[in-house]
Amino acid sequence: MWLTRYESRANGRQRLLGLAIGLAAAALAAAGCGSDSGGASSGSPAGTAAAKAAASVPDSALVQPGQLQLCSDISTPPLESFGPGHKPQGSDIDIGTEIAKRLGLEAVWKNTAFAGIIPALQARNCDAILSQLFDKPERRNVVDFVDYMRSGQALLVPKGNPQRVQSLADLCGKKVASETGTTIADLLRAQSKQCTKAGKPAVTVRLFLRDSDALQQLGLKQVDVYGTTTETVSFVTSKQPDQYAVAGKPFGEILCGIATRKGNAPLHDAIAKAFAAMQSDGTYHKILDKWKLGLDELKSGG
Repeated sequence: MWLTRYESRANGRQRLLGLAIGLAAAALAAAGCGSDSGGASSGSPAGTAAAKAAASVPDSALVQPGQLQLCSDISTPPLESFGPGHKPQGSDIDIGTEIAKRLGLEAVWKNTAFAGIIPALQARNCDAILSQLFDKPERRNVVDFVDYMRSGQALLVPKGNPQRVQSLADLCGKKVASETGTTIADLLRAQSKQCTKAGKPAVTVRLFLRDSDALQQLGLKQVDVYGTTTETVSFVTSKQPDQYAVAGKPFGEILCGIATRKGNAPLHDAIAKAFAAMQSDGTYHKILDKWKLGLDELKSGG
C-alpha cells in the first residue's frame, strides 16, 4: 500500500493558507497541483565551464537528450519547495542540479505527487526520482537506488502537546494527518490496527495528496497530530517554535535513495559516480550543511 494515484507535472499554482497556518505551512504549501503544462527547470545549462562531466550518459538512457528530468514532490522544505519566482529550491534540488551538471546535463524538475512518483518514473515522465524516497525492499523490486541521505519519522503537535503524545502508541483515538503514499501513513494505519486489537479506539488517519495540506490540517486544528519526516518537522518548528512542537523522539531511521528505472544501468551508474565525486570533494557535505541537515549526511561507504 505504498503507491496509489499519480499526478504528472506542475501548473505553477501555489496554495494560499490561512493565518492559522503561518509561515511554516505557507512555505510547505508553495507547491502547485500537477498538470500537463511541463516541468520546472533549475540549474546551469549543460556544457558550462563548471560542469565537468563525471560520467557520460547515452541519449538512449534519457527521456530527452541533454536533460536529466527529475520527478520530485516539491512540497516538503527544506528538501524541496518552491521559492521566489516559483523556482524549485532545497537540499534535494541542489543535489540533483549538481549531479546533472557533473553529467553534462540540464536538471529539469517535474513536480509530481508523491503517491504516484514511482508510476511516473516507470511511465518515462522523468529519468529519476529525487524526493526523499525511502529505500525499502518492496521498492527495490521495481526501481534501482543510489542512496544519498538518511531520514526518519516524527510526530508534530501543537505547542504544549495538549494531547500528551509521545509515540505512535499514544495515537489511539486521535486524529492524525499525513501525506498519501508515505511510510508514516503506513505506520499510522498499522498502529490503528494495534489500537483496535488492544480494545482501544482506532487512529483516525486523514491522508492528503500534498504534505503541505496535511500540515494545514494541524494548523487549523482539524487533527491532533501531523506525521511526517524528521526534516520537515525540524523545518516547521524552526519557523514557528511558538506554534508547533515535536512529540516524543524521532523513529524509524532509514536510507533515502535516488531512484532510476529497473534496467537503466547507464544512468544509474552515472548518477552513482557523480554522487560519489560530490561526497569525495565535499560538495555534498556543503549542500546539507547549507540546509542544516548535517545529521542526515551519508558518509562515503555508508
